[in-house]
Amino acid sequence: EMKVSERRICRVLGQHRSTQRRRPRGRADEDCLVADMIELARQYGSYGYRRVAVLLRDAGWQVSDGRVERLWRREGLKVPPKQP
Repeated sequence: EMKVSERRICRVLGQHRSTQRRRPRGRADEDCLVADMIELARQYGSYGYRRVAVLLRDAGWQVSDGRVERLWRREGLKVPPKQP
């Protein structure tokens, strides 16, 4: 392996250094988590992402409210407005 810095290689190639970073991939269990989350949202229609996160934790998932919120928004899930 050549001992040349990333900075120098990028300068020679004319690329930004940020293009050389490894992009994070989704977790392996994310599809199953999203499927469970959608099922719980369908089953408990008036629950928001926080209560669904609690149900997911009760079901054995290790998830934070923030992760559930990100996936909730990405999937376009909504809670119906309260009826008067």
